[in-house]
Amino acid sequence: MTTLPMNAPSGAERLPIIGFIARDIARDINVVFYLLTIFVTLVVLAVKTWGVVALAMTALAFVPVMFVILICITLG
Repeated sequence: MTTLPMNAPSGAERLPIIGFIARDIARDINVVFYLLTIFVTLVVLAVKTWGVVALAMTALAFVPVMFVILICITLG
């Protein structure tokens, strides 16, 4: 029988891409600002390439995120 190591990832850290980001943020909080800069740059490049449609698709993708944030605020 094998035993899990004491520092086994849990929660979001088990997911492939999100886990990598979660572990990075746990090590250095400045990673959030780097990711935000990368995301804004990608949105600007998408708007330059495809126009307002890319901005609308970005806003549409954030609707579920805003719902979760509003529910978390409501529940306290």
